[in-house]
This record gives sequence, C-alpha cells and structure tokens, in this order.
Amino acid sequence: MSIPSEFSNVTAVTKGNVYFDGAVTSHAIILADGTKKTLGIIAPGSYQFDTQAPERMEITAGACCYLLKGSKDWLTAKAGETFEIPGDSAFEIAVEEGFAQYICSFLSA
Repeated sequence: MSIPSEFSNVTAVTKGNVYFDGAVTSHAIILADGTKKTLGIIAPGSYQFDTQAPERMEITAGACCYLLKGSKDWLTAKAGETFEIPGDSAFEIAVEEGFAQYICSFLSA
C-alpha cells in the first residue's frame, strides 16, 4: 500500500485538534465518500491516546516509536511505514527528534 502525498476533492475542517499543549496537532479532512482522516504533526516527547474505532497511522515524514496496549515491545515506524491500533484500546507514541507527520485513518470495526 502506498501512502498518499495529497488528497483531492476533500472538505477540510478548519478547527484543529490540539493535544498536550500543542505538541500534537491535527486537522480533519473528509473525503468525497464520507471517509474521515486526520493529518497531523507530533513534536518530540511521549504521548498516550485512547481509541474508539480501529485506526491506521501512516507516517509521512520523520519517525516515531509506538507501544500498543497490552504489549511490552516498542516498535518503530518511519516515513513510508504504517501501523494499526485496535478499536477500544490505547497506544503510546513517542518522537525522539524532529517531528513526525502522519495520516490517521479511522477503520471500520
């Protein structure tokens, strides 16, 4: 699967999502078929998120480490790589240097 570099024919939500005092930010986009995604940036640090629906994180720039709920092993994802998080779960994500940029897709359960 190829990570897209742009989306055409979308509705962009102008109010951003701001987490951890601005260290993680994103903006939602809605595709023509109604699919919702967020495009975001993560500053250096470690952050925990809960999920409702399953999610796919596509790293578009930089790198991050992530720890899925119930796992003991941190994994790494760099630009061009993806990982998925189950619904009704949680994960930690950490950036050591620079910024990680991502596309988050909300998947069907």
